[in-house]
Amino acid sequence: MKKTYWQNYIDGTWVDGGAGRLDVFNPGTGEKLAEQALADAADVDRAVMAARCVHLSGALSDLRPVERGRMVQAMGRFLLDHIEEIAPVLTLEQGKPLWEARIEVEGAARYFEYYGNQAETVEGRSIPLGKGYFDFTTYEPFGVSAQIIPWNYPVEMTARSLSAALATGNACVIKTPELTPLSNAWFALAVEAVGLPKGAVNILCGLGGEAGAGLSAHPHVNQIVFTGSVPTGVAIATAAARNVVPCVLELGGKSAAIVHDDADLDAFENDVRWGIYFNAGQVCSAMSRVIVHESIHDELVDRMVGVAKSLTVGPGKDQPEFGPTMAAMVSEAQRDRAADMVSAAQGQGAQVATGGRKMNIPGAFLEPTIVTHVTPDMDIANEEVFGPVLSVLKFASDTDAVQIANGTPYGLVGGVFTRDLDRATSAARQLRAGQVFINEWYAGGVETPFGGYGKSGYGREKGREALWSYVQTKNIAIKLQGQ
Repeated sequence: MKKTYWQNYIDGTWVDGGAGRLDVFNPGTGEKLAEQALADAADVDRAVMAARCVHLSGALSDLRPVERGRMVQAMGRFLLDHIEEIAPVLTLEQGKPLWEARIEVEGAARYFEYYGNQAETVEGRSIPLGKGYFDFTTYEPFGVSAQIIPWNYPVEMTARSLSAALATGNACVIKTPELTPLSNAWFALAVEAVGLPKGAVNILCGLGGEAGAGLSAHPHVNQIVFTGSVPTGVAIATAAARNVVPCVLELGGKSAAIVHDDADLDAFENDVRWGIYFNAGQVCSAMSRVIVHESIHDELVDRMVGVAKSLTVGPGKDQPEFGPTMAAMVSEAQRDRAADMVSAAQGQGAQVATGGRKMNIPGAFLEPTIVTHVTPDMDIANEEVFGPVLSVLKFASDTDAVQIANGTPYGLVGGVFTRDLDRATSAARQLRAGQVFINEWYAGGVETPFGGYGKSGYGREKGREALWSYVQTKNIAIKLQGQ
């Protein structure tokens, strides 16, 4: 990557940041990668006002929905056309294998395809009030959508909210993550390529305490989307509440897979590979706990250890082809936090079946890890590691399994692995989670709604349900004259 300085994008123009520059590092080597313009509160204000101007002009909301939808779809095609440019930058800044970066760009394009298709399906209804009235509902965009993006999937998570917001006629201000801000530049290029009006999409990087706080508290922001930690989510929701602004919050989880004694263990090995080691476990909906029936515990642990040991770990740029590989975590600080949590679990009586150590190579690498003899009261069973660390707990009865799964403050996703459909559906009804996977972790797709219970947040992304987060309902009641 030859580009050494990346700017922000405000009101259709590439600009420097009022707060100077931020160093961006390659977690695969620990070396400085580039510098990113750093926005201050004044930059945030300019971006919000540019978006507000677009909204008030009707340049987006007055379009026929199919026209907006076609532009949204075209943004997805732009990403695919430039995947060989975007994926290497994403790998260098985030650390993930190059083949995973390509999957992320493809996933981002899929959001634009899906919500571009949905743009003209957001329809109101008529409500019968008797002979003398004509009453109907319509949906209108909120106006300015502020979107605060996480570092683990900077391209896909931006696409998830941006596509739905644009399809429904909102103008957007995107705050990119400080650790992985570079790959978002292609959204600005896509905006220009498809002909969206200047100011419709503004992209800036800034520190959370200044730019993030300024954006979430801005009086002309009309809706906020945030993915990240619980404390930051609480701060954003508090700031938004002062302006009575709705939020969509996706705040992570401690998601559990319940594995019964009749589960297909051969297939489950693949679920472990994807569930906890994809993106080095830095996934909000990662399979971070396996709750396994005591009769098959030892066999399943052996199988999962085999999966962990089969992974080749190294710099993402050296992993171009799909396969059993894992790369760096996003930063040494994140890696150290995960390793410390494993050590603390050992201090509480847990055992490390494999991994658990920092790797003796440059970069933010942690061995693929499995921790056993975990009990529900341990910190590692309740706190999100956000790394390639799987905790294994035992259960004796179906009731115990669900109770353990529901025993954390989170409730993002859950899983049940069994050949007994009655057992699976019974557990699915009882699990406190916004999405339940049965016999395949990450089953579903862009079409299926996603969001949390409890401290995993509120609101839904993905699926048609997400569209209602970006529009507000207006009712129009007409008294017919002469009736």
